[in-house]
Amino acid sequence: MRDYRDIIIRPVVTEKSMDLLADNKYTFIVDGKANKTEIKNAIQNIFDVKVEKIYTMNVKGKPKRLGRFEGRTSDRKKAIVTLKPGQKIRLFDTV
Repeated sequence: MRDYRDIIIRPVVTEKSMDLLADNKYTFIVDGKANKTEIKNAIQNIFDVKVEKIYTMNVKGKPKRLGRFEGRTSDRKKAIVTLKPGQKIRLFDTV
């Protein structure tokens, strides 16, 4: 079994994800092989909250260019986690 901290890579701090905080929804970049059950258990154990719903999406990397060299940014998996009413993740209070 993988460690919970290997499943949750980092939070997403963008203007759109900050607007979702009003609806009690938190956005994270997660491991590409993690399923919803693993993500739910990781969030509940790391932040000590109750998860109501999870949406996941695979985000393809964007093409980038540096001079004559072409490449892509990495693909990643994003999870939007809805918490039960009254629950909060303190990590986002300081942002």
